[in-house]
Amino acid sequence: MNLRSAEEESAQEIHVPADIDWQMLNKSKFFFLGAALFSGVSASLYPVVVLKTRQQVAQSQVSSIKTAFSLVRHEGFRALYRGFGTSLMGTIPARALYMAALEVTKSNVGTVTVRLGLPEPTAAAIANATAGLSAAVAAQLVWTPVDVISQRLMVQSCGNSRLPNASACKYLNGIDAFRKILNTDGPKGLYRGFGISILTYAPSNAVWWASYSVAQRLVWSGFGCYFVKKDDESSENGVFTFRPDSKTVMAVQGVSAAMAGGVSALITMPLDTIKTRLQVLDGDENGRRGPTIGQTVRNLIKEGGWTACYRGLGPRWASMSMSATTMITTYEFLKRLSTKNQEVLTH
Repeated sequence: MNLRSAEEESAQEIHVPADIDWQMLNKSKFFFLGAALFSGVSASLYPVVVLKTRQQVAQSQVSSIKTAFSLVRHEGFRALYRGFGTSLMGTIPARALYMAALEVTKSNVGTVTVRLGLPEPTAAAIANATAGLSAAVAAQLVWTPVDVISQRLMVQSCGNSRLPNASACKYLNGIDAFRKILNTDGPKGLYRGFGISILTYAPSNAVWWASYSVAQRLVWSGFGCYFVKKDDESSENGVFTFRPDSKTVMAVQGVSAAMAGGVSALITMPLDTIKTRLQVLDGDENGRRGPTIGQTVRNLIKEGGWTACYRGLGPRWASMSMSATTMITTYEFLKRLSTKNQEVLTH
């Protein structure tokens, strides 16, 4: 998609370098570099995810700062990375599926919507939303079991029973958690919350990618033209052409991603809280199944009303905004590093 945000009133047009589609990529380079880059992103944001998860399973409202200080004081700094090894091992194949589904769907749907004669902004929003939806579904096939295991590890309070709102140390590591969950609940235990994960992440990704497409155009049309230099030449009809450099493009992408991340976090937060509780809570010792979605919602409301569904919103908002900004700038950089023909970057 070649984004062209024009303001007819001021006769200005911004030309952004063309988007890189699936056919332009060196696939092996794309997946190898992607695994390395996104592993680094996951490592930097993992402590925020741990805090968010702790808050979501807490029986009462506790601030993010208090949760962080309490966690570090009682369990040490390493507690902020509990379960990270398991999460990282799942991130690589899940990201690979995500990126492949995203690019293939966006390329194909984008082509179809353009052929149908839809305006470019509408076609881009539909293609991005559909791509985000399919990518989330594909990734959850791998990510749900990893999420279940890593979140079980996150909420453990190993070696100190005084830490409030955390379970006793039950799992030694990810492999031990995998074995015990499988023995206790069977394969279904590893996919607990799969349905609501789809209901959480599929709309979240669709909202995010559609919002990102719209936000990017709004940012460019709003103030993007003030950060680029005007070409010496103008078109025949007097429309001035602006060609932003790579730093400006990256800045606009980052701002747009943060805006989209905040919108997506706010809309899907209750579903994420319910999903986390379903995945973390064990079945009763007497063989009864774990709580249902309805029971989980009732428990949350009983604990703190409807606002209990938004516990951990601060860390999740920050995590999604930072993750979105980092992800999209890293992702665009990755695509440009992985192009078969580097000449595409200059057009």
